[in-house]
Amino acid sequence: MKTYVVGGAVRDKLLGQPVSDRDHVVVGASVDDMLVAGFKPVGRDFPVFLHPTTHEEYALARIERKVAPGYAGFVFHAEPTVTLADDLARRDLTINAIAEDEATHSLIDPFDGQRDLERRIFRHVGPAFVEDPVRILRLARFAARFADFSIADETLLLMRDMVARGEVDALVPERVWQEMSRGLMEQKPSRLFEVLRDAHALVRLLPEIDALFEKPGDASAFTTPLAAIDRAAVMDAALAVRFAALVHAVDDGGIAALCARLAVPVASRDLALLFAREITTLANASLDPERQVRLFERCDAFRRPARFEELLLTLRAVTGDDAARMQIAPALARNLARVRAVDAGAIAHREAGDPSRIASALHRARVTALQG
Repeated sequence: MKTYVVGGAVRDKLLGQPVSDRDHVVVGASVDDMLVAGFKPVGRDFPVFLHPTTHEEYALARIERKVAPGYAGFVFHAEPTVTLADDLARRDLTINAIAEDEATHSLIDPFDGQRDLERRIFRHVGPAFVEDPVRILRLARFAARFADFSIADETLLLMRDMVARGEVDALVPERVWQEMSRGLMEQKPSRLFEVLRDAHALVRLLPEIDALFEKPGDASAFTTPLAAIDRAAVMDAALAVRFAALVHAVDDGGIAALCARLAVPVASRDLALLFAREITTLANASLDPERQVRLFERCDAFRRPARFEELLLTLRAVTGDDAARMQIAPALARNLARVRAVDAGAIAHREAGDPSRIASALHRARVTALQG
């Protein structure tokens, strides 16, 4: 039995980046061998085990064969006779097909992944790349993380061929959201959508986003969605903010359809819809106290101030370099703090618990607080 560190851990180590998780491949072992050695089985589709001490994942070396369309149409074969070379050959990109011998720490790099790391190139390992459409999404996500990498011409052609043959149509929406949301959290999320569009996959997977590329420029409009999500990334904003910034130029119906199709989590969906509904009001620097309080009330800012902060972060992301608009979010934050200082409990006591009178009196008091 020999064990190797593989994939992202080796890649990131060679790039001088932090290594968060380590995946391992075991060569020359059977399931029974792993159980005898104390490993705990956790894999459902193929043999994966947890190390008895470190709890890191160890998978038996395996080969796979395409038997049906789509990303799930594979059968796997894991036996002691499967070699490390066999296992590495099934991987997506050359930079992810490098292994490190755990005993000697020597590198095994049959597809010149180190050279592609040096040249900052995403290159597919072999023709089997076309069998799994998830690889298009993964490569786009890697592009958002490693923003200075380019795609090998032959790899881009393969991706376009996969799209033309309908492979991406077999992707389940939940997997699209999973990869998209991870890409949105990378340092340059705009690259994810640029790569998908270059591969002709964006219109098939996210037509609402693809349509934004066709909209004519408008000098009065906000910054572009791709610039907005990159600004949100610089601000280290949460996923919900980045998603709302991405779809801010999509109409309400399009946002709702996109969220329903991809099963977007409630927090991200609701912030996106709320921002789309209120974007014009939020961007109005001359709101009078009455309209500001109405805005706070519609956004449920008094009960959910943290979400309103996310709304303002989204506003900052989409305002671009417009100096006047850049002052709006901090001004609204200051005014919300002033309004929240109004003693709602005292007003409720004064109005003898009458709900309609309390709401009216509280609204007036909040407006007055901004007028002072």
